Amino acid sequence: MPAALEVFRQDESLGAAADLDFALAMLDAVRRGELGPSLRIYRPRPTVALGQRDAKLPGFAAAQQACRRHGFEPLVRRAGGRAAAYHDGCLILDHVEPDAGALAGSRRRFAEFGEVLAAAFRKTGLTAGVGEIPGEYCPGEFTVYGEAPGGDRIKLVGTAQRVVAGGWLFSSVLVVDNAAPLRGVLTDCYAELGLDWNPATAGAARDLAPGLDLAQVQDAVLAAYSGYAPLVGGSFSRLRARVLQH
Repeated sequence: MPAALEVFRQDESLGAAADLDFALAMLDAVRRGELGPSLRIYRPRPTVALGQRDAKLPGFAAAQQACRRHGFEPLVRRAGGRAAAYHDGCLILDHVEPDAGALAGSRRRFAEFGEVLAAAFRKTGLTAGVGEIPGEYCPGEFTVYGEAPGGDRIKLVGTAQRVVAGGWLFSSVLVVDNAAPLRGVLTDCYAELGLDWNPATAGAARDLAPGLDLAQVQDAVLAAYSGYAPLVGGSFSRLRARVLQH
């Protein structure tokens, strides 16, 4: 646990590709010893972040075209597994820290931060937990799910990591509102990639709590993170200047 975690609220997207690249630039600044424990929060542009394995499939080009037809920019990310979609009804967290033993702690971070984010959703009144949902998109052992009264589970958060010598990046996508476009683009994208999934597993927090909004979820996330480390506010414009100076 760090002595303090600096929180940077990014008010406007830099653009789909630039937002994805900025997370890696933060990690590089950590590697250089120029950035300490930091948490960046922002609302993204409509994007489908495809995995490295997706890019090797025969249907990759057609999947990219399907994403664009839905108004989503297809990008290939360095961290994570299969295709995941997000838009401005989502919150993205990019958490970086210096860590000499970054590789050894990978599984522990998935479990720890999965529980932090599940706790955040529980603070909003949802029933939430951590675990893979059968048939989910971008499947993972540490998916954060929300549970409907009948017991059906929907994916609320997908997480991914990238580790370098001396540090790590832990990225989380929280789906808060407007799940229909995400289901639509993922249905066509996965069909072109030849991957099976169950669209019923894709949802948003507002599907379970109609009065919930992004500000409430962000407040709950920060409250949950405060149990991990003391939080201090930071200036995103200063972070941007510091990270992009190289």
